[in-house]
Amino acid sequence: MATVTVRDEVTELLRELIRVDTTNPPGNETRAAELLRDYLGDHGVACELYARVPERANLVARIPGGGDGPSVLLLSHTDVVLADPAEWQLDPFAGELRDGEVWGRGALDMKGQVAAAAVAVASLAREGFEPSGDLIFAATADEEVGAGFGAQWLCEAHPDAVRADYCINEGGGDRFVLAGSPYYACSTAEKMSAPFLLRVTGRSGHASMPNIADNALVKAAPLIEKLGAHRAERRLIPEVQAVLRIVTGEEEATSADDALARARAISPVFGDLIEPLLAMTLTPTMATASQKRNVVPALCDVTVDSRLLPGHTPDEQQAIVREVLGEGDYELEVLEAHGGTRSPFESPLWDAVEAFVAHVEPGARAVPMCVAGFTDSHWFREAFGTVAYGFFPARAMDVEVMARLVHSADERVAVDDLELGVDWLRFAAQHMLGG
Repeated sequence: MATVTVRDEVTELLRELIRVDTTNPPGNETRAAELLRDYLGDHGVACELYARVPERANLVARIPGGGDGPSVLLLSHTDVVLADPAEWQLDPFAGELRDGEVWGRGALDMKGQVAAAAVAVASLAREGFEPSGDLIFAATADEEVGAGFGAQWLCEAHPDAVRADYCINEGGGDRFVLAGSPYYACSTAEKMSAPFLLRVTGRSGHASMPNIADNALVKAAPLIEKLGAHRAERRLIPEVQAVLRIVTGEEEATSADDALARARAISPVFGDLIEPLLAMTLTPTMATASQKRNVVPALCDVTVDSRLLPGHTPDEQQAIVREVLGEGDYELEVLEAHGGTRSPFESPLWDAVEAFVAHVEPGARAVPMCVAGFTDSHWFREAFGTVAYGFFPARAMDVEVMARLVHSADERVAVDDLELGVDWLRFAAQHMLGG
């Protein structure tokens, strides 16, 4: 009888997860949670499903700790974004294995990490791993939309199920080479997602007589241009200071502009990576006005995606936006404000990251990074003071190729990277919790 390796195990589990369509909305993550519950149960791992509504369950599994060690959470989400089959070479929900890669929606974001975490926990359990503190695995719903069915709801409604001292999540692990040396990015902070609505007002009328109306869409156009052209004042954050210090071996940058110049001198790609981590961004993305061709709109709503640096508040953002736009017939409405948190990059979990990187690639270094977007890590930092990092190492697939595939057609993950991810999560559990 052939021996099933961890590599085979994680590959097959990911393929099964991809075949469960958890496109959000509507999500339907319960089917994925049940698949994981059955898999983990077969290996003696205790699991619970928590659901705000029946079809959107979150799975929480646990290997209880037998001592006074910390609790470590392996965090992931099972929902995925929309995939249009017409844009793909292969069926996005078939989970096909081709040329050492698993294809399908969620392979990178983030069912690959879901599968790796589940296999790491299952393999440790069947080996008799006895952690000094709880090892927890959570596969949550609703990360992609954030409508209150997933991590946020768990932290509020069932805090004891997911409370943890340390958390390993998505958002980091990319390998890149700078000046001939390899580095692995570990996200220790994230920007805040703070989109807002720009509502421009005018007066409606018949489109055949535009001069007697006041076209809100036309009035919105120069305001949109102002937002698109604005470049916010740069601020130098600790994570950028740290990564530059490690990469260059030089004294700390004296300013945000100095930091960006140093990054661009090393590599244009590195500069592009650093630039959004130095300032607030304002990006108009959606606009709605009249619903009829022959009606001049009295209202034009413009949705603006905005990401704020950790410590920057929506009130500061709104004051800057009003200064950029000047006086006019408009209103601003903050739509949400999530994220914008950080964890220290000196901790036992950071030690584990550094030790693993040195183990798998001698000479490589781990570097702290701020995520330009945001993840579910902030719910745990805010609720429990959890030290949360995003780290799922990948080296088989080029980092620029991976970036283009996330949320895009032909998403796929290298089996080599799935196996590396399992190795990391097992290593982290053993490093943090002994056994």
